[in-house]
Amino acid sequence: MNFARRSGLPGVDAENPIALTVTGRVSRAVVPDLCAELERALAGPRGAALAPGAAVDCDVGAVVRPDLTLVEAVARLALVARRSGRTLRLRRVPPELRSLLDLVGLADVVALEEDPGERVPDAR
Repeated sequence: MNFARRSGLPGVDAENPIALTVTGRVSRAVVPDLCAELERALAGPRGAALAPGAAVDCDVGAVVRPDLTLVEAVARLALVARRSGRTLRLRRVPPELRSLLDLVGLADVVALEEDPGERVPDAR
């Protein structure tokens, strides 16, 4: 499992300088490290520059076998973001993770990037 703060995610707003990338298999042992990384980012100058209510992006497109441990990590990251007055927005969410988030009721708590394949065409 790897995670990093990035500023060059495709589709990330230039006003949002904070983005976490979570890759590989997420174990319970690394969840506190993910939360600590997000807390440090939000406490730093880039986090202070975010407007209240702004979204913090988390790219989960490269996770391996999404499971309830990843759901726990998402829930805890959402709490960290919310405590700082921000929201967590997941990018490149695998279908398995979307299903798990729906199942446990977290799809309404975190913002999910709209999947390009799910967009509704203009009704003209």
